[in-house]
Amino acid sequence: MKNHTLGTLTWIRMMRFTAQSNQLSNEFLKRFDLTTAQFDVLIQIKTYAPITQSQLAERVTVTQGGMSRMLARLEKEGLIARQQNWKTKTISLTAKGEHVLATSTPSQLHFQSSFFEDVLTEEEIKSLYTAMTKLEKHSRAKKLPPV
Repeated sequence: MKNHTLGTLTWIRMMRFTAQSNQLSNEFLKRFDLTTAQFDVLIQIKTYAPITQSQLAERVTVTQGGMSRMLARLEKEGLIARQQNWKTKTISLTAKGEHVLATSTPSQLHFQSSFFEDVLTEEEIKSLYTAMTKLEKHSRAKKLPPV
C-alpha cells in the first residue's frame, strides 16, 4: 500500500466502514424482518409519499430491477400500497408499514449513531459530519475524467 495516497487510503477505509456498517445493520434489522435497503426504502416512502417508483429509485442505492422486486415483496408483506392514478403509479406506506417503521426506527437510529458515539468525541463527530457533507456535495458535481 506504499503507492497509495492519503486520499486513496481514506476512500478504502470509508468503503470498508460502509460495508461493515451495512452488514451489521442487516443483522440488526433482522429482528424487524427488514434489510438496510428495505429500511431505507420505507423511510424514503414515508418522507416523500406519495412517491413514484422512478422517484424512489433516484433516492436510494437500489437498481430499477432490484427496486421492482423489493417493492413487490414489501407490497406482498403488506408494508406498502401501490395506487394507479391515471398514468402514474404512486407508492405509500400501509398502516402495517407505518407500524414497522415506528417500531424499528428508534432502535436503528440508536444503533447507527453508536458507530460514531462509541469511539468519537462530539467535536470529532461534528468535524466528520462537516467533511462528509463537503465530500457528498462535491461528488454530486463530480464529472468523469476523459478517457
